[in-house]
Amino acid sequence: MNDKAFSQLPTIGPGSVWLVGAGPGDPGLLTLLAARALADADVIVYDALVNDDCLKLARSGAVLEYAGKRGGKPSARQRDISLRLVELAREGCKVLRLKGGDPFVFGRGGEEALTLVEHNVPFRIVPGITAGIGGLSYAGIPVTHREINHAVTFLTGHDSSGVVPDRIDWDAIGKGSPVIVMYMAMKHIGQISANLIAAGRSPSEPMAFVCNAATAQQAVLETTLGEAAQAVAASGLEPPAIVVVGEVVRLRASLDWLGALSGRKLASDPFASENGKETA
Repeated sequence: MNDKAFSQLPTIGPGSVWLVGAGPGDPGLLTLLAARALADADVIVYDALVNDDCLKLARSGAVLEYAGKRGGKPSARQRDISLRLVELAREGCKVLRLKGGDPFVFGRGGEEALTLVEHNVPFRIVPGITAGIGGLSYAGIPVTHREINHAVTFLTGHDSSGVVPDRIDWDAIGKGSPVIVMYMAMKHIGQISANLIAAGRSPSEPMAFVCNAATAQQAVLETTLGEAAQAVAASGLEPPAIVVVGEVVRLRASLDWLGALSGRKLASDPFASENGKETA
C-alpha cells in the first residue's frame, strides 16, 4: 500500500478510544488499521502479550502505558484499566488500547468496551488475529482439516478467580469437539487433562503447547493428553502458551514451515496416498 492510500485509512478522533488486536506476536500480522492506529495515537495502553516490536511502530512522541495482566503476578485491576481509558479520552487524547491477539477473544475487550459505553466515550473495535488460530499456524498446526475435523472449540483454562472454570461442560466438549484449543491453560493442564480423559478422550491423543507463539522465542512441545502435565513440568516451558488437543497436531510433522526455514526437513503429506498423490 502506498503512503497516500495508508493516509486515507480512518484515524483515531480526539477524545475517543480504539480497541485494537495486535495479533499473536509477529508485527507483520498487524492489520492495516492497527498500524494506522499506532502511527496516530497520543497514548497507547498496551497489554503484556503485545510484542515490543509492534510498539516500535508507534509515532514519535506517543506515550506508552503498560497495563499488562499476567496470572499469578502483580497486575492492574481490570476496572482500573477500563476507567483509565475513559480518563484519557476525557482529556482529549487519541487513545489506542492495544491487546494481544483479538480484543474480543478472551481479551476482556468486551468489558472495556462496555465501560466506554457506560461513560459515553466513542470507540472503535479493530479485530486481530487470535493466537488460537495464528499462533497454531506458526507452529504448523491447522485448527481445521477436512480429513480430520469439522468443528473446533475454543476455551479458557482459568476464570477471573484464576481457577479452572466450573461452568465448562467438560463432558460435552470432550465428546463433541474433535479439536480443542485452550488459552491460559498451561498452569492447570493436569486437571484439564484429567477432565477430558474422564469425558472419554484417549490418553494417547496428541497434544501441543505453543509458547510465545509467532515470536522469535516461539517453542513447541508435542506430547499426549495423558502425559501432558509431566511433559510440561519436564520441559521447563512457561506461559504464555496456546494449547491444542486433537489429531490435527500430527500434521505439524508435515506443516512446520517455520522449522523448515531453519533447516528442519518436513515429513511427506500424511493424506497423499489416499488422495491419489505420489508420496515422498
